[in-house]
Amino acid sequence: MVWGKVGPKTLNQTGSFVKRFLSLTLCLLLAACSKKEGSNTLKIAATPTPQAVILEYVKPKLEKEGVTLKIIQMNDYNLPNRALSEKEVDANFFQHIPFMDEQIKIFGYKIKCYARIEIEPMGLYSKKITSLKDLPEKATVAVPNDPTNEYRALALMEKEGIITLKPQAKLSATVASIATNPKNLVFLEVDAAMLPRSLPSVDLAAIPTNFALQAGLNPDKDALSLESKDSPYVNIIAIRDGTGDDPRLEKLRKVLLADDVRKFIEEKFEGAIIPILELCPGSEPTKENSFSG
Repeated sequence: MVWGKVGPKTLNQTGSFVKRFLSLTLCLLLAACSKKEGSNTLKIAATPTPQAVILEYVKPKLEKEGVTLKIIQMNDYNLPNRALSEKEVDANFFQHIPFMDEQIKIFGYKIKCYARIEIEPMGLYSKKITSLKDLPEKATVAVPNDPTNEYRALALMEKEGIITLKPQAKLSATVASIATNPKNLVFLEVDAAMLPRSLPSVDLAAIPTNFALQAGLNPDKDALSLESKDSPYVNIIAIRDGTGDDPRLEKLRKVLLADDVRKFIEEKFEGAIIPILELCPGSEPTKENSFSG
């Protein structure tokens, strides 16, 4: 009789416990599966062109190596290093070393160069003139507002004889570093991603090649002036300190530094992007984790 009165309640409690136990077990199993699946996923923050395009090309090759590549496109130069530092991504591909060094100096990021991939020469563009000789007095000139790319723009204009910079001007030079401005040009400091959009409303704009390509501009045909092919501003794969032995990253580097990627870059971008494809100094794989490619 006691069992008859208490039994159903006890059974209900037992059944509820079993359900909770099974539910918890299922959740743990799903979490474990998700974790296992995630361990083979490599997340990279990249600007859309050419970086994301290059990564999309090697994505199937990485799949064959057992790595799922997730490309997170970002246009804001301030976001990829923050995402990398906060472990939201495993690597990024958008910057050159002078820019990275400046960001490390400002924000204290613990990141480093992993592989040198390509050069995108800075160009001067205009919808209003066809030669820099025709640049009028008091013309409006748009330049990138991030430190190293602003210096690149100003240095290119100095090379063309449009302005001169103060002798102490360094990689972080801005328009305040201009020593002489014979044509009294008016300079606008603009977010790099917005420069192509500003082109119709200014007389001249200095545009990084990745954003020029994204806007449908052909640097070889449309630029009035380009940086030389030996530009030191090589765009890199950046990673967090201490993650260089991650096998997923090693597989990424293996496929990125292959000869077919060089050919792809040369043909896809018709010479506007210069492939470099080499290791960063000090990032050579260890003997145990070395690869051939």
